[in-house]
Amino acid sequence: MKISESPLCTLLGIKYPIIQGGMAWVADASLAAAVSNAGGLGLISCINAGSEAVRNEIIKCRQLTDKPFGVNIMLMAPNADEIAQMVINEHVGIVTTGAGMPTRYMAKWLDAGIKVIPVISASLFAMKAESIGACALVAEGGESGGHIGEMNTMALVPAVVDAVHIPVIAAGGIADGRGMAAAFMLGAAGVQCGTCFLVADECNVSDIYKDKVISARDSDTIVTGRSLGHPVRALKTPFTRKFAEMERDKSIKSEDIMAFGTGSLRKAVREGDIPGGSFMAGESAGLVHKRQSTAAIIEEMLGQAKKLMKDE
Repeated sequence: MKISESPLCTLLGIKYPIIQGGMAWVADASLAAAVSNAGGLGLISCINAGSEAVRNEIIKCRQLTDKPFGVNIMLMAPNADEIAQMVINEHVGIVTTGAGMPTRYMAKWLDAGIKVIPVISASLFAMKAESIGACALVAEGGESGGHIGEMNTMALVPAVVDAVHIPVIAAGGIADGRGMAAAFMLGAAGVQCGTCFLVADECNVSDIYKDKVISARDSDTIVTGRSLGHPVRALKTPFTRKFAEMERDKSIKSEDIMAFGTGSLRKAVREGDIPGGSFMAGESAGLVHKRQSTAAIIEEMLGQAKKLMKDE
């Protein structure tokens, strides 16, 4: 199958089966529109500065692109109910979800004609999501940045492909055409990428954040939060090392550890705060070596994947 002939392209009305991850505090209108304009599917995160801010990003995105884009909703977010209704009111065509199963919202989203794509971490969740009306799935392995599951991409993607009858989008550790080609060999219909877009010209994270991603090696990420039930992958920094130390210290209460981490992603994105910021990134940070436009990132990925797949 040629990349451009992926059923995901037809389903979502996009040129290339590349989806930008809905990264909290990162995925805004600027980045989403740039990805969509380059032929992929851009996403706006619902975890930024409140529900009205998300609405404004949706409006701004429509001013920047006439291509399809979507909204990512973290179901554990305190404003999830508001955003769930907002995407209907604002006639958003595509929604991706994370941190749970979107069962409570599915009926009204489907009635509104919204295409729902849950992010899942195991084949059992994939089958559940398909049964409630998901049109596609993101199978995200633990190599990804931010909140992660236990399974890794290489094993997860084919297991999910075998378990469902809808398109599967591979995510976790994919930052170039080699990863994209591998995902297609595993049966995926497309890929979702986040870390490689952190350094895009149109991405509004701090310059310090971009420089840290570019300078990262393959072993420069760490997973914290397992003791709290919310494992998160980020770059190794004074903040993440301190977080890990606090988790190992049994005398420190969980609520104190959580308080230490509150606001840390915003500090990294907005301020480049190395002592107090969580610079979330996937293991693929070691594959990201330069700043460039979103279009160039997508073009390089596609070119490499097509060559490997003999799709030229």
